[in-house]
Amino acid sequence: MVFIQQRLQNWFYLLPIVWLILLVDSYDSRISNDRKKTFRSIMVSALIGAVIYLVIYFASDQSLPRRGVAAFLGSAFLLTIAWRALYIGIFSGERFMHSVMIVGAGETGRAMVDVINSIKAPYKLVGLIDDDLDKQNELIGGYKVLGNTEQLNVIAESNDVSEIIVAISGRMLPSTFQTLIEAQETGITITRMPVAYEDLLERVPVEYLEADWILRSFVDESRVSAFYNISSRVLDFIGGLVGVVGLIIIYPLIALGIFIESGRPITFQQTRAGKGGIPFTILKFRTMYVTDEPGGVDTMTKEDDDRVTPFGRILRKTHLDETLQFINVLRGDMSLVGPRPELPRLVDYFQEHIPFYRARLLVKPGITGWSQNHISYAANIQETVIKLEYDLYYIKHRTLLMDIGIMLRTFANVLGFRGR
Repeated sequence: MVFIQQRLQNWFYLLPIVWLILLVDSYDSRISNDRKKTFRSIMVSALIGAVIYLVIYFASDQSLPRRGVAAFLGSAFLLTIAWRALYIGIFSGERFMHSVMIVGAGETGRAMVDVINSIKAPYKLVGLIDDDLDKQNELIGGYKVLGNTEQLNVIAESNDVSEIIVAISGRMLPSTFQTLIEAQETGITITRMPVAYEDLLERVPVEYLEADWILRSFVDESRVSAFYNISSRVLDFIGGLVGVVGLIIIYPLIALGIFIESGRPITFQQTRAGKGGIPFTILKFRTMYVTDEPGGVDTMTKEDDDRVTPFGRILRKTHLDETLQFINVLRGDMSLVGPRPELPRLVDYFQEHIPFYRARLLVKPGITGWSQNHISYAANIQETVIKLEYDLYYIKHRTLLMDIGIMLRTFANVLGFRGR
């Protein structure tokens, strides 16, 4: 006890919190059930923690402990690995998986099979059901169409099915509805495809929704409480104020780096679409070479864009290029968390080609967000669809706790140079 009181400084007790922040990304549902991805994520977190401490150690003019921090990182790494291995070994086993059957072998049903095959879902998919005679016994993504809806309950009972995912697009036959009700009465869980899609991928399946679903499920459920609105505004004000104070400190260094590498201008201003499509001027540090390129849909920013300067890549990886947007937050143009602000001309273009794209304008754009933490820059329509799915998921499920989680994940990405 005397050793701890004499040798350990107060900041040492903050290390577990820092470790948890570094691990935020590993709790992603697409990572947490995969051994290789989990190990890689924890290893990267440990390396990032070690590098950060070494930088602080050599930059500090005070004597800092080495063995204590090394012992903490080593033990935290080993214990986390052991716990995650135990978790995956137990809860990803077949005994904890429930048998699932999909009703509907059309485009929507096939999409659901692709989702289940693309991730380590906690499902044991038995097969599919469809009334189309031509699809009977057909293999879809490695799973067989077992029969029609008249045989649904018999097939479900023989395969010990505990959940049925309904992937029927368009009008449902009364007989199919009645069969599903009977299955539910036996204790089987009935889940609509959009709900299962959301649960597994944490995004909304915009390509497989109908307008009435948006009105009933999305618009209604996206309404938030007065507490959230007030607390979100307070969080934006405090975060914006702190961000601007930090910006004053780092601005000269960033400006000098940009000027030495590629001259002026230091900052970049552009019109973006805000809440409700209202235009505003966004502020960023310039990360691209100055060109006379007019820009368009074909010149959307993409991963490893050759227009980005070397110093600009560092700014993007650390999200430092976006720190000027704290001024936009204080102005009320943006929020700390929300969809990425888009060019008005791109909003107009995507509205014509992507269903429900306008719905992302229901909230203020954000410096960071759910989609920004999950996907890099969208370079084409299909990637933009995926971004939209994440944005709509956020709008539908947003809470203060979710906002804080997104900011913590962003902070971990910044520390690990995982910016996009």
